[in-house]
Amino acid sequence: MLLPPDKAHFVPAETPLLLLDGAPVHDALPPLHAPDAQLPLCPGWSVAPMGTMCLLDGPGDAGCLIPAVGGAIAEPAAALEALGIWREAVERAGGAAVVSLPALPADPNTLDWSAVLTDGTARGGFVPALNP
Repeated sequence: MLLPPDKAHFVPAETPLLLLDGAPVHDALPPLHAPDAQLPLCPGWSVAPMGTMCLLDGPGDAGCLIPAVGGAIAEPAAALEALGIWREAVERAGGAAVVSLPALPADPNTLDWSAVLTDGTARGGFVPALNP
């Protein structure tokens, strides 16, 4: 499945974050419950950041392809640079934290992370990177 680029947020950090908004794989990801902020592993899932897109691959037919250009970032060069920074963070960390929510607030920076990790609506966890 193809996830529209405006439904994904690539957040570089020590543990990079892939934040998904209403993704078609939401129900296929394991429920996320991490009251101590320790993300569980997502068994059978992998993430592969590439030059212009990201592949989130799950067990069976679950998975999605996320283009990096378009959507929330109108400038293609800025989008590609942001994905490159995120890709490097994924390589350093050996994977990414994937958090899927049924719907994100208009400003994802306003998320109440303590609620996200405990209220039962989020799905995901740490997803290892595919070896290049």
